[in-house]
Amino acid sequence: MSAWRTALLPPVLAIAFAVVLSSVALIVSGADPLHAFGTMAAQLGEGTTSVDTVNLATVYYLAGLAVAVGFQMNLFNIGVEGQYRFAAVVAAIVGAAMELPPVLHVPAILVVAVLSGALYALLPAILKVTRGVHEVITTIMLNSIVFGLVAWLINPDNFGQLQGNNVSTPEIAPTGRIPGIPFGEAGTVFGAVFGAAALGFGYWYLLNRTRFGFELRASGESPSAAAAGGVDAKRMTVTAMLLSGAVAGLIAMPELLGRDYTYAMTATQGYGFTGIAVALLGRNHPGGIALGALLWAFLDKSAVSLESIGVPREIATIMQGTIVLAVVVAYEIVRRAELAAEQRRVGRTLREGGPASVHEGGAV
Repeated sequence: MSAWRTALLPPVLAIAFAVVLSSVALIVSGADPLHAFGTMAAQLGEGTTSVDTVNLATVYYLAGLAVAVGFQMNLFNIGVEGQYRFAAVVAAIVGAAMELPPVLHVPAILVVAVLSGALYALLPAILKVTRGVHEVITTIMLNSIVFGLVAWLINPDNFGQLQGNNVSTPEIAPTGRIPGIPFGEAGTVFGAVFGAAALGFGYWYLLNRTRFGFELRASGESPSAAAAGGVDAKRMTVTAMLLSGAVAGLIAMPELLGRDYTYAMTATQGYGFTGIAVALLGRNHPGGIALGALLWAFLDKSAVSLESIGVPREIATIMQGTIVLAVVVAYEIVRRAELAAEQRRVGRTLREGGPASVHEGGAV
């Protein structure tokens, strides 16, 4: 089976299965599937939906990359949710307190966000390599702890301020903001979309063109084999977790520096968990993650249109869930089919070349 078929067939099968299952749910609820899907597609041309989809996909893409870094090392970093929220509030506080020229202000905020995300990922990394504590346990616990940390940090008695009925960090000055790309009435695309694309390229280059990337993937595939080759598995585990946390620290930056300029208690949550689904859908490849992020953002933004025709917007949630489940199954089916095809090719080669090889060996 060719490489492109192995890469493209599973997500196509998964999306097709999700459409079929969602169609069944629509029919059961008394709705017309074609009308519902057509309404969702038409929503892209309405108002700012297209721009909003790209902006949300930018955030999802960063979340997917953060999760994918851990996946490369067979680390299930569920703590991306807590890491990005901790980094967002710290970066917002520090960014609002700093007075720097534009060329320094934004990079300084991004550095703070990266370091904060990595710092919040350090504890599970240390517990993993020193005590063997599974990262899922520690990161879930830290996700719960971050709610209290955020509430304490943005409390008006500490670093926050009261704005109406909401509590948030002080507003970041214009010098600390990332300019967007205006599209008139269609909205403004986050300028951070270029940074996200650059980060995706850096992720690909790191994994495929550097020794560190090779060691990271080798350690994830077989820690014992990597150790036999001189790779320090514990060091790679800590490094991968810190890199995952560092990327997680950037997840909220497109919104923080491109739209909101403050971090409030009412800020959107759940990006870290969405990143898990996006990384699975994209199979940890930067291109696949980008497509998965766009699909996920489209389903989120277009789901609102379903209510206008009397269809529950939860249909989009059903599609998202079935896509994730189906893509995992589809990749396994394709992998087994590819393995069986390879075994057949090897067997056919041996049968065809065996007698000749024996004859040549006897002549010698």
